[in-house]
Amino acid sequence: MSKVHSEELLAQVAALPPLPGVYRYFDAQEQLLYVGKASNLKRRVGSYFTKQHGGTRIGHMVGKIARLETTVVRSEAEALLLENNLIKTQHPKYNILFRDDKSYPYLKISGIAAKDGTTDDPSQRFPRVSYYRGGIDKKNRYFGPYPNAWAVKQTIELLQKVFRLRTCEDTVYAHRTRPCLLYQIKRCTAPCVNYVSPEDYAEDVRGAEALLRGETDELLKKLEARMLAHSDRLEFEQAAAVRNQITALARVLHQQAVETLGDKDVDILAVRVEGGRACVNLAMVRGGRHLGDRAYFPSQVEEASAVYSAEEAEATSGADRPVAVQVLEAFIAQHYLEVAVPPVLVVSEPIDPVLVEALSEQACSRVSAVHQPREQRRAWLEMAQANAKIQLARLLAEEGSQQARTHALAEALALDVENLDELTAECFDISHTAGEQTQASCVVFQHHKMQHSAYRRYKIEGITPGDDYAAMRQVLQRRYQPVAQAQQEAGGAEVTRRELRLPDLVLIDGGRGQVAMAREVFEQLGLDVSRIVGVEKGEGRKVGLEELVFADGREKVYLGHDSAALMLVAQIRDEAHRFAITGMRAARARVRTGGSRLEDIPGIGPRRRARLLQRFGGVKGVQDASVQDLMTVEGVSHQLAEAIYRALR
Repeated sequence: MSKVHSEELLAQVAALPPLPGVYRYFDAQEQLLYVGKASNLKRRVGSYFTKQHGGTRIGHMVGKIARLETTVVRSEAEALLLENNLIKTQHPKYNILFRDDKSYPYLKISGIAAKDGTTDDPSQRFPRVSYYRGGIDKKNRYFGPYPNAWAVKQTIELLQKVFRLRTCEDTVYAHRTRPCLLYQIKRCTAPCVNYVSPEDYAEDVRGAEALLRGETDELLKKLEARMLAHSDRLEFEQAAAVRNQITALARVLHQQAVETLGDKDVDILAVRVEGGRACVNLAMVRGGRHLGDRAYFPSQVEEASAVYSAEEAEATSGADRPVAVQVLEAFIAQHYLEVAVPPVLVVSEPIDPVLVEALSEQACSRVSAVHQPREQRRAWLEMAQANAKIQLARLLAEEGSQQARTHALAEALALDVENLDELTAECFDISHTAGEQTQASCVVFQHHKMQHSAYRRYKIEGITPGDDYAAMRQVLQRRYQPVAQAQQEAGGAEVTRRELRLPDLVLIDGGRGQVAMAREVFEQLGLDVSRIVGVEKGEGRKVGLEELVFADGREKVYLGHDSAALMLVAQIRDEAHRFAITGMRAARARVRTGGSRLEDIPGIGPRRRARLLQRFGGVKGVQDASVQDLMTVEGVSHQLAEAIYRALR
């Protein structure tokens, strides 16, 4: 057993049961290092502490382990699901991580109407088809997920061409008195003015759902039967309308190249690993239609793959799986925790049968993974592999350029940073219009890119309008007061929380005056003034002629318009300016239009607010309305009308 670990930890390892489960390693600062699964906890966890790992990455991780947590489960498949749930939610340092930037979009058909089209809600008698992103419920019908918004909108256009379903908002639909332009161009049947019966519209909705499910053969047969039935009853106008639907559907199917191999819902996954980075390209087939793809780039690939490989070698008596397989399995396990898994996965690498079993258990239906596919599936996979290669090459080119810029900046400013990946810069800017709604922005650069989740906005108050120096003093004090306090409490030791660390570079959008103000704040707080650099606009305020002003007394520097370091400084400065000005404009718009003040009036809830906005066409109309006009809205008494009138003036 290792001598660097406590006796309590080693005793806990020795007492582990030989059962399947999940284990978690923590360091002395309670940071989660690693989450792993095992079919035999005693053997797997024990191997970390009985073997000599030397100076390898896994050895570096094992040396940090201070605490262990385990959870026993019923099967290895259950352990795999729990493992990836913890990885996705807790972001351990030595696991391959996939972070979703946003949820997937869906196509929504509103309401669950009866077969004859009847429903208690008048607006749902004719269901609406729309783009949707968010949680799903049982009150509506959802189709997807789709890889991007464009795929959803293209599908909605397809449904409009064939079935002419409405896409307008319920509030617009409820107040129409004549057909809109979509009816004129044959993209809607105008249910808003009863140009189509609920029964016929319900039939079109069922046809749209069949098309979305990929039941194209059955759909065409039903439409042909409907056309012949109308013809037999001498209803030639209705028969012609169905004939037009068949023609439009046939044209769409030809354009979309829908396959008839029985593949209605399939995900195609291709992985590419190069230069220490990886890309997983996910392409989606829904209802037999190829909807497009989406690229994912995991983090911590090199660190995690070393640990994964050591684990696999222990579990399989020396066998070592390629990094591409590890990355693909990590993506599949994490991705399908929140996204419904289709019946078939076409994969570029062979994946563990235990993973497929776990997906089947989670989906409560059989899931199969196909490696080395044939015919159409092979074409899909080759396309996904090509896209993965292209996307990864683009990422490596961008990262190479950004890393070169970071290195150039560190050299130009003589920044003492051991690891350039950790170089952190924060940039501040002030924005207002003639002193109105002053906003300060703070943007963060780290890991060679802008860290959007760490951005901050500050509402500046209590200063003379238009005093940019006072605004800069206030934002710097508010940002770095907690940093100075944390440093004092730590007694000079490194502070672990990122937001309480002093960045390597503090960029100020301004010249000597703003830099002098920043220097005063840092001296008062006892912080290192050498980290403050001002970005002073050059002659004629032209881009590329900026000069850098230092708070520690160094002479100002002009780097040259083609300098990689200046390009990075300009990129960070421009982002701070953009972030500040958008915040200022939003705040100014809220004040000028009263956009957020209507809800603040006592007695105005969502329904009354909606009625007021609908009656007067927006907040500006409500502002201009008299007390008598306001009283014409349902639910608005004389007392409430007076309160609204006073509040908006």
